[in-house]
Amino acid sequence: MASEDAASDLIASARRTAANARTRFDYETRRAERHERLAGEGRSDAVTDMHLRMAAIHRRTAACHLTAARLQDDYVARLVRWAVHPDARMPRFMAGVAEACGTRSAAVTLIGASLDQLALAASDEPARAAEELEFLLGEGPARDATSELRPVLADGPALLERYPGYGPAVAELGIKAVAAVPLSVSGTCVGALAVFDPEQGVADADTFDGVAEALTRSVILGPDGDPALYGATDMRAEVHQAAGMVSVHLECPVADALQLIKAHAFAEGVAAHSIAERILSGELRFD
Repeated sequence: MASEDAASDLIASARRTAANARTRFDYETRRAERHERLAGEGRSDAVTDMHLRMAAIHRRTAACHLTAARLQDDYVARLVRWAVHPDARMPRFMAGVAEACGTRSAAVTLIGASLDQLALAASDEPARAAEELEFLLGEGPARDATSELRPVLADGPALLERYPGYGPAVAELGIKAVAAVPLSVSGTCVGALAVFDPEQGVADADTFDGVAEALTRSVILGPDGDPALYGATDMRAEVHQAAGMVSVHLECPVADALQLIKAHAFAEGVAAHSIAERILSGELRFD
């Protein structure tokens, strides 16, 4: 049976976060309603338009918090089932995100200023493998979504044509469709949400955008934000540390060292962090 203390702590944390999100939903809803009333009392078109714009902003923020609360509620339900089943695998928060987007496989990548992937959280192994391939090959939907700051989608032959390396590689995983949307706040892109093989074709745009906004503004970066997503986020710190070591050893730029690690991982068919661990332990050297 899952550890009772661990399960209880996670459930309590998710419930608090859901309650806080609902409190913010109620607050933003009340502010929207106030502006809507004032719009009806507007003494001029300019005043009416101003209040309607403010109401729309608060409605959008309220919707964001409500979606975040529902994601937390879903995680609580998964944790409750996990707590009472012996030998069960701890549920991933991203599994609920994937379900909300109409698929079984979804992943969030967080990026740095140079668009390098700093962290990854996935709903399942196919999503994790797909994002690992994107990291190793330097092409894919999340990378395009963050660099182009727009939604990206590709399925069928278009997936293979758009991504000559990544497309065939994810096809071998059984993935036939991908879509990604940037995670942005205050004009700054912090990552991307990607989904794989959504049930209704490429993910519904409104739902996809709503989940992405909730993740960014409430779940990851909000007042109760948890970029680690309850410990399910894999950091790329070891990979970048190993790239620094290789850079010094080979007297080459860190970016070149990172590409060397990625190429080695892809050639061996393993994750980049496993190559990084061997470099950091001294087991592997590039001469």
